[in-house]
Amino acid sequence: MSGPARRAGPFVLGLTGSIGMGKSATAAMFRDQGIPVHDADAAVHALYGPGGAAAAAIGSAFPGTLGPDGAVDRPRLRAAVLADPARLAALEAIVHPLARATARDFLAAHEDAPLVLLDIPLLFETGAAARCDAVLVVTAPPEVQRARVLARPGMDAASFAAILAKQMPDAEKRARADFVIDTSLGFDHARGQVAELVARLAPPPAP
Repeated sequence: MSGPARRAGPFVLGLTGSIGMGKSATAAMFRDQGIPVHDADAAVHALYGPGGAAAAAIGSAFPGTLGPDGAVDRPRLRAAVLADPARLAALEAIVHPLARATARDFLAAHEDAPLVLLDIPLLFETGAAARCDAVLVVTAPPEVQRARVLARPGMDAASFAAILAKQMPDAEKRARADFVIDTSLGFDHARGQVAELVARLAPPPAP
């Protein structure tokens, strides 16, 4: 990406892609290559869990969204904010700063690694791309994406449309990316492209 000289520390590659594009599978391929991966969804899941840093604040802001164990009931929370931009913004004001802190802790823990991956679904939408040295977008044709998503348990066309409405269009993501992997070409192809990227961005030290 263009901009000022790269920061000290590991090369930070941001990974993103719309729902159903194969982002999680691609992140796993980087793990298989020995690259440290920060999973933003997993970090948020921990923040929402019993005793999680976000749970109490969410419970206060959105009454009725905590379960008996003190964890956020995600379906209830989703129902409370999905069709209300103001309530969604209030939720993001609670969660996003905490999620950014988990990413900072991850980078500090891996400051000696040559390459790390930040797996963030809303990388562009939340401004997290500015904290990356380059961005990889995973993509697939719309019909492949739709078939993958609607095959998931509990997913229907209305929920899929609501999620897409929150996400930057795939074409815009691809236009802003430094690297693109099309997972519809098969995961063996994607795995090869990941290996090429790792060799390019984190080459082994010279003998």
